[in-house]
This record gives sequence, C-alpha cells and structure tokens, in this order.
Amino acid sequence: MSEWTIQDSAELYQVEGWGEPYFKINEKGHIAVLPRGEAGGELDLFNLVQDIQKRGLKMPLLIRFSDILADRIARLNECFIQAIKEYDYKGDYKGVYPVKVNQQRHVVEEVVEFGRSYQFGLEAGSKPELLIALATLKTPGALIICNGYKDSEYIETALLAQRLGHTPFVVIERFHELTLLIEAAQKLGIQPLIGVRAKLTARGIGRWGDSTGDRAKFGLSADEIMEVVAQLKKANLLSSLQLLHFHIGSQISAINVIKTALREASCIYVELARMGAPMQYCDVGGGLAIDYDGSKTNFRASKNYNMQEYAYDVVAAFQEACREKNVTVPTLVSESGRAITSHQSVLVFDVMGVSHPQFGEPQPAERGEHSIIRNLYETYTQIASDNVQEAFNDASQFKEEALSLFALGYLSLGERARVERLYWGCCQKILGLVRELDYIPDELADLEKNMASTYYCNFSVFQSVPDSWAIDQLFPIAPIQRLDEEPTVRGTLADLTCDSDGKIDQFIDLRDVKSVLELHPLREGEPYYLALFLNGAYQEILGDMHNLFGDTNAVHIRLASSATGEQSYLLEHVVKGDTMTEVLRYVQYDHEALLESIRRESEQALRERRITLSESRLLLQHYERSLSGYTYLTSEPQRELARS
Repeated sequence: MSEWTIQDSAELYQVEGWGEPYFKINEKGHIAVLPRGEAGGELDLFNLVQDIQKRGLKMPLLIRFSDILADRIARLNECFIQAIKEYDYKGDYKGVYPVKVNQQRHVVEEVVEFGRSYQFGLEAGSKPELLIALATLKTPGALIICNGYKDSEYIETALLAQRLGHTPFVVIERFHELTLLIEAAQKLGIQPLIGVRAKLTARGIGRWGDSTGDRAKFGLSADEIMEVVAQLKKANLLSSLQLLHFHIGSQISAINVIKTALREASCIYVELARMGAPMQYCDVGGGLAIDYDGSKTNFRASKNYNMQEYAYDVVAAFQEACREKNVTVPTLVSESGRAITSHQSVLVFDVMGVSHPQFGEPQPAERGEHSIIRNLYETYTQIASDNVQEAFNDASQFKEEALSLFALGYLSLGERARVERLYWGCCQKILGLVRELDYIPDELADLEKNMASTYYCNFSVFQSVPDSWAIDQLFPIAPIQRLDEEPTVRGTLADLTCDSDGKIDQFIDLRDVKSVLELHPLREGEPYYLALFLNGAYQEILGDMHNLFGDTNAVHIRLASSATGEQSYLLEHVVKGDTMTEVLRYVQYDHEALLESIRRESEQALRERRITLSESRLLLQHYERSLSGYTYLTSEPQRELARS
C-alpha cells in the first residue's frame, strides 16, 4: 500500500470542492485558511486554535474570518459588474444583505462596512430587523428592503426613515398591507417607496421547494397585483410603485429552476411598467446556493452553477424581456445571504472521548453448547467474500432465534451474551470484506453505521448546527490536524446533550451521503480537533439551548502583518459565550436565589452531620464557580472506551 498523503485527505474530505478558494490542507497536514482567496494570505487553523486557547478562550470555538466576508461581498458585486459590462446592460446592481441570515451585530456591521463601496444595503424581514437596519446602515444610496409581516408601526417607521436619508422600500407581501400603507402615507404626508412581491408559479427545488408556487406563504397572485395597481391609482400613489420582488426559495441547486423563475418575473416587471408604474428596481430574492459537499451537482447540498453564471442569467433575463417590450431595464437587487455569510464562519470543537465496538476474536464453540451457538460459530468460520450476504442473513436469523429462546427461558443470560459476541464478530468480519466490494447489497448497507465508533464531541448540535438536526442539512466536517495520516476509524459524532438526537451521522460524500466519517485514533493526552465548515448562515440565530448549552465563544479574525513583515492575524473581536448564570436567567432562574438555596441545604446537612465543613465549602465553591463558568466542558485527556 502506498503512503497516505495530504492529497488523499483532500479527496476524502472533499476540501478542494467545498473549500475553494478559502480552505486547503497545508504541508503540515493541517487545515489552512485563505481568508482573501486567491489574493493571498494564509493561516494555519490548528495553530490559530491553539493560540486562541492560550488567550483563555475555551472550546468549542466559533471563528469568523472577516476577510472571507469581505471577499464574498466583493465577489458577488464584481460578478454582477462583469455581467452588466458584458451584456451592455444599462442598469445597475445594488445588493442587500438579509439580516435574518445572521443577525449578530459584528457580522451585520462588517457587511455594511465591506459593502459600502458597492452601496450594499440591508433587507429586514421583521420589525426588530428594521430597527437594526435603520441604526446600522449609513451608506448613502443603499437600499433597505422591508419584507415580512407588517403592522402600522412597522410601516410608519419605514416611511419616517426617509426623513433620515434612508431609501426604504416597503414591499407589499399580503394584500392587507396595502391598506395600512396607504393610510400611513396619508397620515404622515410622506410619499412611500413601494415594492410588490409576486407569487410566481415557478417552484423552487430541494428542501425549500414547497415554500414557493401557488401555495407560497408570501406574495401576491397576478389578480392581487392587478388590484394593487388599481388601488394605488385610486390613492394617487402609483408613482410610488417602483420595485418588483420575488423569491423562489433558499439553496436553489439547479440553475434551470432559477432561469425559469427569472423569465416569469421579468415578464411581470415589464407588464407593471407598461401599466404606468415607474418601475426602477427588481429584487430577485435569495436562492444563490452554496456547494456544501463539493460535488458541483444539482444535489440538495450542492449546486450546478457558479456565482458568475448566476449573475449572467439574472442580467440576461431582464435585458431580453425589457428590450423586447421597449421598457427601461431595472436596477437589479439580490438577497444572497447564504452565499455571503456561509464561508466566513468555522465551528471548531474538541473530541472528549471515543467508544469503539470491540468484541474480540470469537471463541470456538465447545462441545455441549447450545446448537445456535455452534451454528453461529460455524457461520463465522465460513464467511468469505463470495458469501457475505448469505452469512449475514444466517447470523441474523440465529440471533433472532436466540432472543426468542431467551425470552421463553430456554437460554441463559450467559448464553445470550455468547450469541451476541458471535453475531457482532460475524458482522465485523463481513464488514471488512464488504468494504472491498464494488457493489454493496441493500441488506448490508447499514453495517458500516451499526459498527461505527462514537466520537464524543464538546459541542451541542441544537445550539451550533440546528439545521443538521432539524432538516438534515449537510455540512462539511473534517479534522483540522493529522491530515497527512490515514484516518483508520469510521465513526459518528455525539454531542454533549443527553438527547439521542444530539448526533451527526450524515456526512458529505462525492457520490451521495455517507453514514460515517473517517477519523483518526485518539492519542493519549493529545487534543483532537474537528471543524464544521460553511455554517455562517442561519445556524447561530436558530440555535436552541437544549440542556442549557448556550452560545459558544466566538472570535473575529483578520489577516495582518507582524512587526517583522511576516503573515499574521489580528484578533479583532472576542464575543464571550454564555455563562451558566446567563442561560439560567433565560429560563427565569436567579443566580443569587440558586446559590442561597444550596447554601441553606448545606447548612441543614451540616447540622444533621450528613456533610463535613470541608465538603460543604467545596460544594459551594464548585456551585458558585460553575454559575460564572462556560456551559461547555473543560477539555481533558481523551479516553478510548471499548463498547461491548
């Protein structure tokens, strides 16, 4: 066998697919981060994590790379600039960032900072998000797109924001909002900027495909759009209708779906202009996908197009439709939040221990043992590459018969244990042969998962990657060190929660989805770090405090040069994770009341001589220290656990 190389690891974990151009494996066998993409600059993720821990920040750790965020915004804008130039398009592009994708203050502020030269705006889907947008966006000419359910206060706030120099478009998504908007405009005497959201018949694809089409939650039908035009004419506000908006779902993996929607939307835009509305903008919504698995296909965790192709198609659709009807082309707007924020965030966590399914070499059946035990051992000895399916079926049948006999009292507990050891021994031997087969029979497909090791990891699925649990979203996961070594263990990941769903057992694969992840054996006293990538969109804000695991420590990293001119980094922001006191406060527990309750119980136990004074002091010290501490575990030397 040839020696394992970093290129083998790159292919195994698909780093060159999902990681381009921001992640690779360096010559040390560590994950390297290239925050500025092809522009240069590189950080060793393993060394970075160790440096951050030396500063007193504990694992798990969320690392946001500000330079990646800046590069994503620049790439998106430059792609549209290139498309506009090549098509000789007479309009402009003004993107907006949907605040709902990641509302963290430092993220939103950086989006505004990095997008200022492109007049990049914000999209608000709720009243709180509108408040964020108004207070954060200071870029002249940048748009604020007001989506979501609206009441009078929301609409009036948006209209009054015009007095501050903002450009807020109130998008009518439900017909009822039109009445509220007209009343607010008349009450305040402010000419509104109005958009209308069309409910396209074109449907999305993948996980969010059902959120679009005729039964979509938001948007107006063709008949309702006609009525909006009529009502605005009646109120003398048709001149305010300047924007068309549509959205066909998130993570659109197939470009043909986007093209179909663009054709329909561009026709609606043209018709609105021909009806007398002074149309100037078209907001094509979100949907620009991320290649989570690196396969570059129309699989739900990938996409079969790139950002430049997407920009070409958007520009071409409106160029063609407007030219055909002699209508002025619109300023194009997109809400590509996932494409902007996903890459900039990396969750790094340590492995606390591992449990291996180890059953040892089955012992030969002895004379006088039950016939099922003798049959199982014979099955074990005869397993070969040409009979793995037959052997597995036989072993499974003998195991079921043994369980029935045990339930009826005909097998002892010791005999049942003997049967189970033999059965799992058969499974281990069969699995070793199955891995060499070109085709795996359906009956044997679950063997890999059933025989996998469990790596216990210092994080919470519900807090840090809720989409993995809720909608089976795939994220690339890989070790950040030892990638010059062959990973010889196949395992699944278990988090710190006591919930059986607190696990990850679906992983990216070039062919489809695999149920185990290739990992390295733990070394005594040596940390083993895993990283989950492309999780910057939605995961932080959707996080759930299951078992009261709170927000993780987070840091913002920017590339910088050291005093000697060497490549270095600046730790720009540190956002401390939740303490136990903070998460307990979320569920209405008071720090002082909890401490006082334990103190009183301790005093009562002292009086009754159930605890010593030194034990009481130690208990109170642990309790008070825990209240002010991180909700996650303190790293200890990993332990190898045999599962029998």
